[in-house]
Amino acid sequence: MAASKRSLSLRITLWVVLYMLVLSVAVIALGNSINEHAERMVWKSMLHSEIDHFDRRRIDDPSYRWRDIEGASLFGWGSGRPMPPELARFKPGLHDDVRFEGRDHVLLVRMVDGQRQALMMDIGEFERDEFRLSAAMLAGVVLVLVLLGAGMGWTLRRLVRPLADMAGDIGRLRPDHAGQRVAPAANASSEMVVIANALNDYLARNERYVDREHQFIATSSHELRTPVAVIAGAAELALDGGSVPDAVRHQLERILRTARGVEQLIALLLVLARDPARLSAISETFRLDAMLPELVEDHRHLCAGKDLELAIAPSPPCTLHAPAGIVRAAIGNLLRNAIENSDRGTITLALGDRGVVSIEDPGHGMAPEEIGALYARMAREGDAGAARSGGGIGLELIARLCEHLGWGLRIEPRPPQGTRVVLELGAALAAA
Repeated sequence: MAASKRSLSLRITLWVVLYMLVLSVAVIALGNSINEHAERMVWKSMLHSEIDHFDRRRIDDPSYRWRDIEGASLFGWGSGRPMPPELARFKPGLHDDVRFEGRDHVLLVRMVDGQRQALMMDIGEFERDEFRLSAAMLAGVVLVLVLLGAGMGWTLRRLVRPLADMAGDIGRLRPDHAGQRVAPAANASSEMVVIANALNDYLARNERYVDREHQFIATSSHELRTPVAVIAGAAELALDGGSVPDAVRHQLERILRTARGVEQLIALLLVLARDPARLSAISETFRLDAMLPELVEDHRHLCAGKDLELAIAPSPPCTLHAPAGIVRAAIGNLLRNAIENSDRGTITLALGDRGVVSIEDPGHGMAPEEIGALYARMAREGDAGAARSGGGIGLELIARLCEHLGWGLRIEPRPPQGTRVVLELGAALAAA
């Protein structure tokens, strides 16, 4: 099974949230950079102001001494305190995030009369406030992203729901039902209305096309019935004559068989041209177990000239309500195909439970890949007759007939050679 695809609303939501996340990271990074730069400017300005004020007082009053204020300490020139070894490594200038005695400080180092002077301020509390502010900003960004994703997902699902509903309506369309249309929801967008109108226009044009095809098939089939019946009747009258040479008789029998096959084909085309719901008008109740021996006897003459036998297994009682001529044509042509594709052995016709008819032949056999190719041809429209052999109806037409009437058709290999064809007529079983 193919992996499930993400919905359009989920994809849009994920992309928007990802975009907002990238944008937030970029804004936070830029804000931190600007904050660090502004912070350094503030520290530099403040420390320079303090130390300049001290130096001016020192020049005016050489006896003036620095008095530490809260968090600020002076070392070196004019302070009366030597430079600590931990600070001696720093070059003149401003230094941020200096660890001294286990706390964070900002340090300003400069040279006065060739001597080093350092003013240091404790910024630990400021760093903690800054960390709390950054954490609050990050939590706010995460909260906004979560709320944005949830809100956008909810909004997009509401916006996409009419599209999903329309897709469901399209999926429920039945090719064998007429008058089907797709109605967009009341809150559908104008684009969806355009799509629905275009689809409904296509459905209407397709229905008109199918109706024309059905009418053409029905009309042409009816027109063909008369000349085919004339040919078959003329052949029967000629065969009834007592002075027909054997060579001519053989050809007349061939003409008669072909005419009967064309009559079956015309009947099949007429069925395919009808709505399945209207087939009940021509359906009748009959015993399938009584029909099968007649079919075997009708086709036994096709085994002439071959080392081939027809056999029928004991059949359980089975009553169908269906077009008897169509059932006869379908089973008869499957039996004809089995005879034409076999040279010697026994062809067995059997009736199982629930109206399952099976025909097993000892013929040339079909490999699984050949059966797969045959099913592919049977599934393609317009390729009827591709698997046809001799004068019988092609398997593709029989398959379309089964699909039309709700029957089933299976073709299976029969080792070591031969083929087993199963026709499932359970949908036509008469009610008890």
